[in-house]
Amino acid sequence: MSARADHAVAIPTLHHYIGGEAVTPADGAFGDVYNPATGEVAARVPMADAATTVSAIEAASSAFHAWANLPPLRRARVMFRFRDLLEKNAEQIARLISAEHGKLHDDALGEVTRGLEVVEFACGIPQLMKGEFTENVGTRIDSWSLRQPVGVCAGITPFNFPAMVPMWMFPVAIACGNTFVLKPSEKTPSAALFVADLLQQAGLPPGVFNVVNGGREAVDVLLTDHRVGAVSFVGSTPVAEHIYSTASAHGKRVQALGGAKNHMVVMPDADMDLASTALMGAAYGSAGERCMAISAAVAVGDAGDRLMAKLEPMVRDLKVGPSTDESAEMGPLVTGEHLGRVSAYVDQGVTEGAELVVDGRDIAVPDHEGGFFLGGCLFDHVRPEMRIYREEIFGPVLVVLRVDDLEHALALVNAHEFGNGTAIFTGDGRAARRYTHGVEAGMVGINVPIPVPMAFHSFGGWKRSLFGALHVHGPDGVRFYTRLKTVTSRWPDQGPAEAEFTMPTMK
Repeated sequence: MSARADHAVAIPTLHHYIGGEAVTPADGAFGDVYNPATGEVAARVPMADAATTVSAIEAASSAFHAWANLPPLRRARVMFRFRDLLEKNAEQIARLISAEHGKLHDDALGEVTRGLEVVEFACGIPQLMKGEFTENVGTRIDSWSLRQPVGVCAGITPFNFPAMVPMWMFPVAIACGNTFVLKPSEKTPSAALFVADLLQQAGLPPGVFNVVNGGREAVDVLLTDHRVGAVSFVGSTPVAEHIYSTASAHGKRVQALGGAKNHMVVMPDADMDLASTALMGAAYGSAGERCMAISAAVAVGDAGDRLMAKLEPMVRDLKVGPSTDESAEMGPLVTGEHLGRVSAYVDQGVTEGAELVVDGRDIAVPDHEGGFFLGGCLFDHVRPEMRIYREEIFGPVLVVLRVDDLEHALALVNAHEFGNGTAIFTGDGRAARRYTHGVEAGMVGINVPIPVPMAFHSFGGWKRSLFGALHVHGPDGVRFYTRLKTVTSRWPDQGPAEAEFTMPTMK
């Protein structure tokens, strides 16, 4: 614990949300939640042990059958009321996000909006869960398919989008008739607890949505308990791989979204003003703590010098400050530990011989000396073998590589282990088509730096950016949170008079 004993009384204590009730343990482990702009402890969060996690699963399991048996229209009406409450409370949720994550208020509001769009998608669940019917697949034999809920579902979500990423998961899962246990990041827990209260106000029955805060002990229970039928995860690739292998081994369906090194290819014919401003927002927005952040720019041909000429002064002039500063363009990193990790990558890049064009390590934010601030860092002439290129940094660090032509750019991007998102900036339709067709990534933008799909499409990457067959939200979300059942029907007076010992065929 880093909180001083003489301040402990003034620090609020958070809770779990289980079976419709706030649950605050009298003892056990607690973690610190920081204000990233000051470096001070802002709250204490209980760290769920195995027994607490099991109690959340039991609450979800007990609530499942009644909730699943409600007509989809009635479940949709809860989602409609929840959607209205989200809109009315968007400012408050954004303030909670900014206070614990550090991102700017407008950025946090944008996060809430993108989550709300998934709720709007889930409001259409009666249409989305409609099955298919075929009359007379054989003589007087009908066949139809239908989708039914999986049961208890679990979501394990990261610190960087404490509202949006959970809302990629639970609105679709709940609307489909499942119950849900959310394990948010212990670094940014308050948004999930606030949302739980809104769901209760919307009329969601107790136990349908539960929140347990904690670390690996809680996660391991969610991955192994036989009552959990599906697990959704967003985070780093090593953890995603562990989530996938462990939960799959225990018979669960899994979607585990991992790390990223999102490339933006800048062609010689690109509008350099557009490309450089797009890179600024995509690389340094939310302090680079986005799974869709552009962290590697690939300059093709003579684009490199022209791009850097525009980019360097913009990075130097990047205004860094707390989320309460309306003039700030970038806030702090989430914790001191993460600040140290990202700074170590910058040190590593210098050691490896990359050209550090802009160094943000010595930034000072007036009146916020204890905050977890790092200025924008920009590397040029980075080589593919360098760690700052190969690994996900998850901070305000942009690396620029240079290649001769589009084919070399495409080969470079496809050789990387991650295949989350990518973009190409060009005015040439042939180059854009060649890139979008040939690139091995799940989401592609043409002159759009962060191609996050809308809620009615699905979000997910390729290669080691995704473990599992299905993406999150959109049509894949409905497929993931439901099981397909096909019924073939013939009434007794229409059947054969004798036993049939051959493989049945439709006649």
